[in-house]
Amino acid sequence: MKTRALLRRNPRERGKTTLTKILTNYNEGDKVVVKIDSSVHKGMPHRRYHGKVGVVSAKRGRSYVVYVTQGDATKEIIVRPEHLTPFSSSVVD
Repeated sequence: MKTRALLRRNPRERGKTTLTKILTNYNEGDKVVVKIDSSVHKGMPHRRYHGKVGVVSAKRGRSYVVYVTQGDATKEIIVRPEHLTPFSSSVVD
């Protein structure tokens, strides 16, 4: 799947990002899903992490440091809260 199709939002999701999504606080150890919001370019992770589940390890400015496993390696990515959603088994794409 190419980037244009991967990052396209559904018609009912289009428009401005909600304040709830921006102002959500995550604590250390919280599981989150990296779900890229294509309307916000700042703090956007690489598309290879889209849909991956990670663990929040720290807060850095407005962003969060998230550890994501990729194969055998564990990667550290810095992501803004617009691109994160709390993990529950029904949220993962």
